[in-house]
Amino acid sequence: MDSEKHREFKSIGIRKYILCIKLITKAFLLYIYNHWLTFFPIYFVRKQYLIHAIGVKVGKKSFIHMGCFFYPNKIEIGDNSVIGRYCHLLGDITIKNNVSITAQTYIFSLTHQKDSRSFETVNSPVLINDYVWTGARAMILPGVTLGRGAIIGACSVVTKDIPDWDIAVGSPARTIGKRNNNVDYTLEYIPYFE
Repeated sequence: MDSEKHREFKSIGIRKYILCIKLITKAFLLYIYNHWLTFFPIYFVRKQYLIHAIGVKVGKKSFIHMGCFFYPNKIEIGDNSVIGRYCHLLGDITIKNNVSITAQTYIFSLTHQKDSRSFETVNSPVLINDYVWTGARAMILPGVTLGRGAIIGACSVVTKDIPDWDIAVGSPARTIGKRNNNVDYTLEYIPYFE
């Protein structure tokens, strides 16, 4: 019986050790990107690292500027989308096609349970649909869905879902108008040395 318990404890110890190694490896790979590689001036290299080392899904002809910070649970970026300089993408985020996320935007799905004794982390995925355009320094909070073609004003804080084609501004963001829903463009922005 004692040898059986010993094997069980050893098995648990090995699993904890493997989990620890995986967490350290992930943290190190993120560190390399977020503090070094994000400033490398050749986008192809940054994109390949995000896809193959970190596991971010990046669609065809999408572009991520230098200086962006990633901490993914699951981040998916569709085709022909542009992520501006110094944006932060943290957690479980889906960005669809032809989306323009302007510089210094914060998008995160992770927060903490306010009444938790252990400060428990909570994940509420964020969905950003086709043709969304966020202004500079916008903040998209956990659990938010931005409808197709929505526009979010600069420095706005989005705390709840924004319907298709709405223009929302402020803190908290509120709808002030509608966008023309007759859009048919493809973002193709891939500059050299950016």
